[in-house]
Amino acid sequence: MKKRLKYIVMACCTMATIFLATACSDKLEIQQGYDFTVETMPVPTKIAKGETTEIRCTLNRLGRFEDATYTIRFFQPDGDGKLVMDNGTTFLPNDRYPLTKEVFRLYYTSNSTDQQKIDIYVEDNFGKMVQLTFSFNNDSNDEEE
Repeated sequence: MKKRLKYIVMACCTMATIFLATACSDKLEIQQGYDFTVETMPVPTKIAKGETTEIRCTLNRLGRFEDATYTIRFFQPDGDGKLVMDNGTTFLPNDRYPLTKEVFRLYYTSNSTDQQKIDIYVEDNFGKMVQLTFSFNNDSNDEEE
């Protein structure tokens, strides 16, 4: 009886070892690309030619991977203006610029009396992208009669 019990215990241990060895993978999975958002404070919708408005932004990363890098670019489908980052970088349309801070400010200066629209794209090195769109109407100082 003791011999039989010994063989049953050994068989169970062997089966458990085989099961555990085949159930595990030797590949370590590390998540690198995490979702993220870009939050902004409210931005005025009216702007006069030559006027500058501030866009306060915060990059919210939903996970941390130290080798993640972010870039920012902009496109202006309507109107004419200039976008400058708080570090003094003046953006050229569709050129990518490194985003090195998670809290940053952008300054948009209107060069037009027409309606204006800018699209800002923040992308990571894993292909995830967030688009922000801002529309501005002309804020002329002329009084209507």
